[in-house]
Amino acid sequence: MPLELIGWVAHQVESELIGRRDVAFDIEAINTTARIHEEAGFDTALVGYFSDAPDGFMVVAQAASVTKNLRFLIAHRPGFVAPTVAARKFASLDHLTGGRASVHFIAGASAAEQAMDGDYVDHDGRYDRMGEYIDLLNLTWTQSEAFDFDGAFYRVEAAHSRIPCLQSPRIPLFGGGGSPASIAVLAPRVDVFMLWGEPLANCAAFMERVRAATGDQRTSPISFSVSTRPILGATQDLAWERAHAILERVRDANRDDAVRTAENAGSRRLLDAAQAGELHDSCLWTPLAAAIGGHSNSMALVGTPETVANALLEYYKLGATRLLIRGWDPLPDAQDYGRELIPLLRERVAEHDRLTGA
Repeated sequence: MPLELIGWVAHQVESELIGRRDVAFDIEAINTTARIHEEAGFDTALVGYFSDAPDGFMVVAQAASVTKNLRFLIAHRPGFVAPTVAARKFASLDHLTGGRASVHFIAGASAAEQAMDGDYVDHDGRYDRMGEYIDLLNLTWTQSEAFDFDGAFYRVEAAHSRIPCLQSPRIPLFGGGGSPASIAVLAPRVDVFMLWGEPLANCAAFMERVRAATGDQRTSPISFSVSTRPILGATQDLAWERAHAILERVRDANRDDAVRTAENAGSRRLLDAAQAGELHDSCLWTPLAAAIGGHSNSMALVGTPETVANALLEYYKLGATRLLIRGWDPLPDAQDYGRELIPLLRERVAEHDRLTGA
């Protein structure tokens, strides 16, 4: 099975380790990050969504202008742009990038952040709205004739778009969430369900729940992505020395985040894993996730490139044909992944597929 490696491009170089920079929209940082990821052998770069951040469409447009093959996965929260308008925006971006666009649907991390943009729909309601939103996007992208839609959240009459996606029949759809509502809405609709890294047994059980909820309307099986934060070292000892140094710096920089209550189910799952133990499987290390309150992709894989490649291979064996890896020090880590981790991982996956006939 093809392996897709996903990285991260943003409007500035930042992380829980290094904090935010003063420049609000750093074009050179976008250019450098995109080029580094393409040169390192990443297939795709995720562009995140935050209620105080610049427009992700503009970040992708800039990053695409300085790369040739790198694809872009743009995080998108339904509810702030009308779905027919969003469909045309995404289709336009797909043409602008030469067929390198995809979308990752997220419902929002917290009620407080949603309120920053004037959204007061409750958690499950946001997913109900997302279901209608995705359905309307699909209709806008694929219907050759004008159509009507009358739902609980959206109503349109004689809707029609003159710009389809460049990719056929539409751009790839990703989505994520840890709650029953997220599974019920996304499993029948998206191509790829995105998970944050958890112990292998937890991931396997969650994937089975998603597969069971896909229904009988799909034309292809759902696939999965798992997100982790590798910490590499030339030896095991050096990797763990670096991991503990990062933990101390992250704790110092994120003490306020560490005590916030995690509202979303995905964060609570990470905190549950951290409470169950610091180390899971071969090298999944939880203290960094605990240090920032379980927020975002924060589970570390610690070890030599060989150790981490083998750990990522185990997620691939579960069905995660997309693997998102992002560093705590984003640019040098991405370069290290390209030199040391990505080639090994691709070799491991190719060998596994050869032996299993996948």
